[in-house]
This record gives sequence, C-alpha cells and structure tokens, in this order.
Amino acid sequence: MSTTDTSLRRRSRSLTEAVVESLTRQIRSGAYAVGAKLPTEAVLMQQEGVSRTVIREAISRLQAAGLVETRHGIGTFVRQMDRIPGAELGQCAPARTLLDVVAVLELRIAVESEAAALAAMRRSDADLQKMVAALDAFDRVIEAPQGQSIEPDRAFHAAIAHATGNAYFTNILGQLGQAIIPRTRINLSHLNDAARVEYLRYINREHRVVLAAIERRDPESARAAMRTHLSNSRERLRAAYDRLPDQAKSE
Repeated sequence: MSTTDTSLRRRSRSLTEAVVESLTRQIRSGAYAVGAKLPTEAVLMQQEGVSRTVIREAISRLQAAGLVETRHGIGTFVRQMDRIPGAELGQCAPARTLLDVVAVLELRIAVESEAAALAAMRRSDADLQKMVAALDAFDRVIEAPQGQSIEPDRAFHAAIAHATGNAYFTNILGQLGQAIIPRTRINLSHLNDAARVEYLRYINREHRVVLAAIERRDPESARAAMRTHLSNSRERLRAAYDRLPDQAKSE
C-alpha cells in the first residue's frame, strides 16, 4: 500500500470517529430521542461535512455500540438503551478517588479501544479461548461475595491486550494492575445483593459484545464496543462526582 493510500485510510478513520462522537453526543443529550429517526445519509453528509462512506461507517459503529438500529427500507432509529445499573457506584467514594478512577478510565478508553480493534484482526484461537474462559468464570462468580469477579474481569482485558501481539499493550495494563477495574477502588458494600448482581451482569453483557466482535474479526465493531463499555463506566463515575457536595470536592 502506498503512503498516499495509508494517509487516506487514516484520515477516513479519523473522520468516522469524529462523526461517531458527534452523533453519540447528540443521542445521549436527547437531541435525537429514543425512537427518533436519524436524518438521511444526504442530510448527515451535509451536517457533518463528510462523505457517504464515512457516514455509513459511523452508523455501522453506532449499531455495534447498540445506540441505533437500522430498519431496512425505512431508516436508522435511536434504540431504547437499557438502564445502566450502578448509578450508586461512587456513593461512598472520596472525591479524589472518583477523579483518579475517571482519569484511569480516560487512559483505558484511548488504549483499550485500539487494542480491541487490533485483537479482532490478529487474535488466535487460543487468544479467543482465554477471553471466553475469563467471561465464563465471571458469570460463575457474579452471585458470589464481593470481589471474586475482579480477577476474571482483569483476565479478559489482559487477554485482549495479549491478542494484539504488541507487548506494549500488555505492559501498560500490567503496570496499572487491578486498578484497571473500578470496583477495586470503590466499595460496593452499600449496594444490596440484587443491585450488585444486576450491575455485574450488565458489565459482563458489555464484555460479551466486545468478545463477539473480536470473534468475528470485526475491528471497527470491537473498537466501538470497547469504547462504549469503558465510557459507560466513566460516565457513571463522573455522575457520582457531580452529585457530591461542593465541600467534599474541595477536601
């Protein structure tokens, strides 16, 4: 592939990511309500200033992230998103802890979204088996006492990093250790058993969306699914921080 072709592909991917972020922001803010039909490709092309190819790729990623659904011959509609459990996640955490965990998640979004895409392209059958084993182990301990789901969660993300074939991804997650899992830093003991189980089941459903994209070797969907998974965690913690009284934030 020539340098020109490589440059064009990078620019196209950058434009697609910008459109995905723009539309995601509008959906989450309510500008496009649940059930609303998105504008036509022609209108979106004009609004976003991009080509039809970019719009179609952006819509594909939004579908992978579960934000929209396309009804053939009718159009693309905003999906009714599941209520994301864990709103009480940061209830008992100090402000500095919340901000620190959010900062780690921002780093992880940048690193692990790309890791998921590379894993989808490069993973071996053995890599995939490790991911499946980690999520199966996660399922088995969801109703166990607090903390037992942490290791299979970490193992899943580590398996994705390993599947990239790039040791730097593995090294970064290794340096962060169990700190990559927010609930190692935030006490969930205030949640009742039903709420904790619901939260963990939701987390593992997000994991399995990432896994499915990696299994079918779909890098763009894997990237979108991982970004959605980690962004959901970040937004829960940001909301928890915003609910803290000003005095707590200044301590």
